[in-house]
Amino acid sequence: MIYDYLIVGAGLYGAVFAERALAHGKKVLIVDKRSHIGGNVYTENLEGINVHKYGAHIFHTNNTNVWNYINHFATFNRYTNSPVANYNGELYSLPFNMYTFNKMWGVITPKEAKEKIEEQRIAANISNPSNLEEQAISLVGIDIYEKLIKGYTEKQWNRPCKELPAFIIKRLPVRFTFDNNYFNALYQGIPVGGYTRIIEKMIAGADIKLNTDYLTERESLNELANKIVYTGSIDEYFNYSLGVLEYRSVNFETELLDISNYQGNAVINYTDSETPYTRIIEHKWFEFGKDENGNDLLKTIISKEFSSEWKPGVERYYPINNDKNNDLFKAYKELAEKETNVIFGGRLGEYKYYDMDQVIDIALNRANSEFI
Repeated sequence: MIYDYLIVGAGLYGAVFAERALAHGKKVLIVDKRSHIGGNVYTENLEGINVHKYGAHIFHTNNTNVWNYINHFATFNRYTNSPVANYNGELYSLPFNMYTFNKMWGVITPKEAKEKIEEQRIAANISNPSNLEEQAISLVGIDIYEKLIKGYTEKQWNRPCKELPAFIIKRLPVRFTFDNNYFNALYQGIPVGGYTRIIEKMIAGADIKLNTDYLTERESLNELANKIVYTGSIDEYFNYSLGVLEYRSVNFETELLDISNYQGNAVINYTDSETPYTRIIEHKWFEFGKDENGNDLLKTIISKEFSSEWKPGVERYYPINNDKNNDLFKAYKELAEKETNVIFGGRLGEYKYYDMDQVIDIALNRANSEFI
């Protein structure tokens, strides 16, 4: 064996595990079927703008250990996520807060806002929410649900809100203050220079093979290492022998525009059902419209996001964690536990949507169990 670890996937989980392995003197080979490192956090610098190639990634965490760890590899700016909702030209603050309630109903005080939401919840006759629609109405009332949640959510999942589970929206931030900070996390920001730079630092010292599909070259690659860290889709690893796990995917239309400011905000959600895309990202505003030297950027780059059903050959984004898929994953997990020299990790390997700080945390914990 040439390597101690073969890591399949150069995304965040694989990079963190690789960094820990290298720090403990292990020899590491990383393979990725894409032409670049970074997985879905990959950022590409175009015209001085760090473009989030696979959708917006805003780092936020309450985990001090994770924050201290990631700061070894990057300096973070003070970006605060304050998206805007566009409903047929009407603009509303996200998260739902006193600015939203005032625009929607003309209320001034938190007491008035709470009374309005309770009035609409009672009118809808909801006591124990059983689906996403009922959960949303119980949290923010009928008007906000109809304008700012329903269309966006049904575009994102391509399913009626009445058919979606309530848990999807239980973490929806609702604030009776004038706080526009969506995440309300202890630590938040965007890495100066982009996420790719973080991954480069993490995996420095590993051997890397890009444009390499592990599953088609598995036999020869497995011979190179004592242990495998697999961050791809768990059902694909087992050749879909028990069935196919379902995902939602995202398509992006990215444009370079010869203007300095397209929408004035990094993230604007389009919450009506008629607009085909769910949101527009204007990448430069993640770094305040300036390059690394503090100069104003004279051009801008936008990405329109279109939600779609996953099918083989496209990227997986959001696992559809309904009962059917969760039961299927459990069956695959039982198979995975029999693979004594393979570690399955990350959102695809564990069929679970993770924020970036959660990915780092689970990768660190798994690495610690290996090396300590």
